[in-house]
Amino acid sequence: MTDIFNRVWNTADVKFTTLALEIFHYQRQQNPIFAKWLSVNGNPEPQQLTDIPFLPIDFFKHYRVAGYNPPDAIVFESSGTGQSGTSKHFLQNPEHYIGNFRKCFELQYGPASRYAWLCLLPGYLERKNSSLVYMADDFVKNGLPGSDFYLYDYPKLIQQIEKNEQNDTPGILLGVTFALQELAKIYSGPPLKNTIIMETGGMKGRGPELTRSELHHNWCKRFGVQEIHSEYGMTELLSQAYSKGNGRFICPPWMKIMIRDISDPGNWMAFGKTGLICVVDLANVQSCSFIATQDLGKLHDDGSFEVLGRHDQSEVRGCNLLVSEN
Repeated sequence: MTDIFNRVWNTADVKFTTLALEIFHYQRQQNPIFAKWLSVNGNPEPQQLTDIPFLPIDFFKHYRVAGYNPPDAIVFESSGTGQSGTSKHFLQNPEHYIGNFRKCFELQYGPASRYAWLCLLPGYLERKNSSLVYMADDFVKNGLPGSDFYLYDYPKLIQQIEKNEQNDTPGILLGVTFALQELAKIYSGPPLKNTIIMETGGMKGRGPELTRSELHHNWCKRFGVQEIHSEYGMTELLSQAYSKGNGRFICPPWMKIMIRDISDPGNWMAFGKTGLICVVDLANVQSCSFIATQDLGKLHDDGSFEVLGRHDQSEVRGCNLLVSEN
């Protein structure tokens, strides 16, 4: 397992598709749920990524998408804002997750320890087993003085932001969308020159859903910044992509985005066309590296991608199909 991770993190030295297909065969052998899904889809022998039947993300709500059952496995759980329960992601070795999210961040921003981490993560912080909080907690523990979780204590957070600005301390304000929106309503301090605003998550039903461009435009004015940064990750994956502005996300070398036709799973969309986001996350060796999300997005020819919202649907048909085959 460690050898695979080392190869994943050194994908510059190996062809992405070659390693992806190797992991595909490994997971077909080790992961009963993925193997069953492939069986339902005709047991393909893929020659390229577009030949792979990506696993619907809702499977993490209904099945244990893992090939092992260690007593000390760490379990991450989603927020469960939908109607069909929460997703659970079982990891055999949390050190692989820690090493991976540190590398994902460092590729875009340098070591996380260079920043004061101001985490505004209500909703996530109030429940157990959040992979986002697990990552943020590592950044806080290793960050500059002032790093902390602020929950709903906006006055204390604003005081720390202003202190960092006065001291020229580089900081990252990592916040869920609805909490950043509340903070923006009351912030009246100086324009931020040393603090990066980084959005993650969504409104979670706590207010009217605005487009990302509308939110970011408002926040730029309120906080006096040129760009709003964003983090794209989820319970079911191991890796994160980051945007430094304009809603364009960049993946680490071991993560690739593909866009699938909403109505035809076998049709892959060209650059600039909107469809469902499918993720190849080679670091997700312990569960499944080929995930079909419910996010709408589009891919650009430079490899960056945009997230345009969610495709509302009740249950993914694949889950019911798999049940009917048992």
